[in-house]
Amino acid sequence: MKYGEKRLKSGKTVLANFLSDTTERLGGEYRPTQGVRMVSFECDLESSSDHQPCEVTLWDCSGNFKFESCWPALTTDSCGVVLVYNPTVPSQLREIESWFSMFVSSQGLQDTQCVLVAHRQPGDTHTHADTLSDLASPLSSLMVIQSNLEENPEAVRQHFYTYLQKVVKVVTESRERDEMSIIT
Repeated sequence: MKYGEKRLKSGKTVLANFLSDTTERLGGEYRPTQGVRMVSFECDLESSSDHQPCEVTLWDCSGNFKFESCWPALTTDSCGVVLVYNPTVPSQLREIESWFSMFVSSQGLQDTQCVLVAHRQPGDTHTHADTLSDLASPLSSLMVIQSNLEENPEAVRQHFYTYLQKVVKVVTESRERDEMSIIT
């Protein structure tokens, strides 16, 4: 994730645009996100029992600490968290632990409600095994999506949909428990 003006960007906005079909082309001039940007879209999750489209809103949050005061508002009532980092920048692996603590642990979300996206930039040679071995223990049980939109974009989309299916399942089960507690 981008943490401050001098660090490398992770690709959160590019990934959000791709997953939501907001843009037809990848790349372009880099412009850091200012605060937060919301991207909403619908997708059809094959495992959905009622075959209804899933409405998704991605909150593309700036990693710049000058916006840190906004972050608590972003965590309220979130159903899932996607943490994006550049696996070729070692400091991002360390800092992702702070993000996990702030956006996942403090909200009581289950591991299935969080996914790490190791988003590789064009030309990166970092391997999947290298990334997994570098993860700290609270992160090692999370689903990790290896993202390289130039090499295999549809695999990234399918892995993201798999993650969404898990989030929908957790949210549905929680809603059903809440409804049953009202009835009983």
